[in-house]
Formats: sequence, structure tokens, C-alpha cells
Amino acid sequence: MIELLGRHVLGRNPAHDAGVVHQDVQFGVARALLQAVLELQEELVPAPCSPSSAWTAKARPPSRSIDATVSRAASLSLQRALSLLPDGGRIVNISSGLTRFANPDEVAYAMTKGAVEQITLHFAKHLGPRGITVNSVAPGITNNGPAIFDNPDVVAQLAKLSVFDRVGDATDVADIVAFLVGEDARWITGSFVDASGGTLLK
Repeated sequence: MIELLGRHVLGRNPAHDAGVVHQDVQFGVARALLQAVLELQEELVPAPCSPSSAWTAKARPPSRSIDATVSRAASLSLQRALSLLPDGGRIVNISSGLTRFANPDEVAYAMTKGAVEQITLHFAKHLGPRGITVNSVAPGITNNGPAIFDNPDVVAQLAKLSVFDRVGDATDVADIVAFLVGEDARWITGSFVDASGGTLLK
């Protein structure tokens, strides 16, 4: 399996114990995949720093920003991965809870994540004959390091949006991804997994 999370890649072989990391995959296929993705990132037109800034007059036109984020990043990265990914592998795309609830300030970002979910669906069908599963995971409000989470008052307000009355940790999402790339998830493909901690449930 290949799991790409930000700039971290973990290689696993589903034919063996799910918890065993195999050196040949980790330092061979996974390294090649990571290098291909990083090279692709260098070629992309940078998107605006803030998702909402895609709609400001000073930013690039939204269509160009969205094209760079989705069509050239998610789609082409996945295409490059296919030549390196063995049959029976796993692909997990990271979406966002913003595809399920509305926030006008994040509309451009939500559009890109909606496209990622469609890529997931169609590639799941395309790669099924190879035994490759393709799924998407959608985190909600997750503390992955931004300074805003250093403010207790802000964190307390954000926590109220979840039914668990807390913000998510990176490990909350990582554990779900780890399940999807494991052997126990071999019959799950083309699926959207809400990893938002019940954010804005009604």
C-alpha cells in the first residue's frame, strides 16, 4: 500500500501483517512516489495562500487556482502514482468536511475538495480490476499545528461544533487512514469517510 499524507509516505504490503512496514516498499516504491509528487508540486502554479482569497481582485482568477489545485495536483499525482503502485494497493485521498457543510469564506477550497471526491469515485471503478481500493477521508476541524489552536478561547468555540465537544487531533484522522490502507478494509472502495467528529450534525 501507499499512503501519502502531506510530505510523509508509508509503504505497506497488504499480503502480510497490516502492522509490518516493509523496507523494500518504504525505501523503494514509496520514495519514488514521494519524489514524483514533490517534483509535480514544483511545476504547479501556486494557489492563493488563503482559500477565500481566490475570489479577491488581487488573486489569480478562481478557475486557474482551482485547476492548479485539482486537475494538475490531485489528478496528475494520482496518475503518476499508478505506475508505481502494485496491484492490491491502497489509495486514500484527503477531502474535507467542507464538502458537507457550508462556509462561504471557504468556497474555493470546498470546490477543490469536492473534485477530489469525484476523482476518488471514478478511479475506484477504474482500478478495481487491479485490486486497488480508492477512498476519501474528510477531516473536520483538526489541530495539525496552526497557531490559532494556541488560543484556548478559539479552541473552546471550535470544539462546540463537534458532538464530542473537542477539536480533532491529527491522530484521529491518521487512525482512520491506517484502517483504510489495512487488509480489514479490502472490501471498501469508492467511499467517503466522514472524519469530522460529528461536526455540525443536525
